[in-house]
Amino acid sequence: MPGGIASSGGPSGLAHPCAFVIFGATGNLAVNKLLPALYNLDRHGRLAASMTIVGFGRRAWSDADWREDVAASLREQLKTTIQDDVLGRFLGRLRFVEGDLQAAEDYQRLRARLLEEGGSTNLIFYLAIAPDLYSVVSERLGESGLHEESAGWRRLVVEKPFGYDLESARMLDARLHRFFTEKQIFRIDHYLGKSTIQNILVFRFANLFLEPLLNRNYIDHVQITHSEDKGIARRAGYYDQAGALRDMIQSHLLQMLTLVAMEPPACLEAEALRDEKVKVLRSIRPIPPRAVHAHAFRAQYTRGMVRGKPVPGYLEEEGVSPHSTTETYAALKLYIDNWRWRGVPFYIRTGKRLPEGSSMVSIRFRHPPQQLFRETPIEQLKPNWLLLGIQPCDSLRLEVQTKREGLELRATTTQLDATYCESEAARLGAYEALLLDVMNGDQSLFLRYDEVEWAWRVVDPVLKVWAQERDFIHTYPAGSWGPEESSRLFDQDDHVWRNAL
Repeated sequence: MPGGIASSGGPSGLAHPCAFVIFGATGNLAVNKLLPALYNLDRHGRLAASMTIVGFGRRAWSDADWREDVAASLREQLKTTIQDDVLGRFLGRLRFVEGDLQAAEDYQRLRARLLEEGGSTNLIFYLAIAPDLYSVVSERLGESGLHEESAGWRRLVVEKPFGYDLESARMLDARLHRFFTEKQIFRIDHYLGKSTIQNILVFRFANLFLEPLLNRNYIDHVQITHSEDKGIARRAGYYDQAGALRDMIQSHLLQMLTLVAMEPPACLEAEALRDEKVKVLRSIRPIPPRAVHAHAFRAQYTRGMVRGKPVPGYLEEEGVSPHSTTETYAALKLYIDNWRWRGVPFYIRTGKRLPEGSSMVSIRFRHPPQQLFRETPIEQLKPNWLLLGIQPCDSLRLEVQTKREGLELRATTTQLDATYCESEAARLGAYEALLLDVMNGDQSLFLRYDEVEWAWRVVDPVLKVWAQERDFIHTYPAGSWGPEESSRLFDQDDHVWRNAL
């Protein structure tokens, strides 16, 4: 298989021919994410001419019915970027197979449809379905023989969450591996498809002047923040069982941490890259139950104002139990006990109904070990920061202190800005990039099982303590940056949350 993070990055990269099968083809994920992403890949000329897209769902639809529904949905979502000639070509790729995810005979009908048309023998199975059905579908595929690679390759794409805790993740992995090998399983985390996430690797390892500074000798602490101004958006059935720690930190933010903290891999092949990420996760200091409150904090939003509009509290959201103590804000303090990062705190936080939606990595340098300016107006120097913006804008900034204009010796903070700019027309989104990698067999930005297990090991002790504490949870008003009590995680008095670039 081809490997390496750069394998599909060029503008002329073409996906390998295949049939792309979507389970849950009429669900929200397929309609709002997968089909628009596949259309955009077609618009950019990335899909092979022979590629087909096969929807599998319970509706009694013909191919024409699904094409009509997809056409209306794409016109509504993409509006100004829709192109009639591309849409016509894309709709011609679509096929629909009626079937029940539980019924073994329906998989035989799917198999016959895939084989009878004489199309590509390479198959991708995308599980855009509820997590509790992942193992059922993978086993039905195996029982029908669709997993066999005698004539072409097979790839199984699984969306997060990968389990509910450490034990359930192990059980899911065992069932997925009953018929599929690790090389065939692509655990997709759309967050890792963002261009700036990949740019972290280039920024760290392609700049000789910077890499020697990213260690315990020069770095005071690291913050990784993902904030959302939205609420749970009618996802109470999932979110009230998951919470912020499972939904964001265990997956997205711990993956960001590994990219920021990892050692240089020997090469950019998938296994070399993922080996280094696992080393970071294995080096994270375990949080014993008695220390959970010193390392973890949770809270829940109440009613407030976001962007000038009143919004309800979490307990007032549709489908949420009035007695729920599910966290909508979670923060962790972690230590990576290796040669590079020993003693440097990593503060990770995420929250809903915060003032704005953004993601960023903030790295603060240590203060200079001298008193050069102690008898001047700049006796107390502000720290230097290295800031990496993930969303809504891709950016890279370095904050340095320079002399302010005038006769007095006063300092001002100056930002050296290397914001990444690309026209919207030329940009491929996170899902587009990752789907292209699936088609080309590049697993660099997908999670290997040991990554998933070690990430669960980090958060599992916290989850178990919180599960026993159902009588009280801190709150914060919607539209704020979370409760002030979260500052108890900080090691030093001058540590504060960095909220903006």
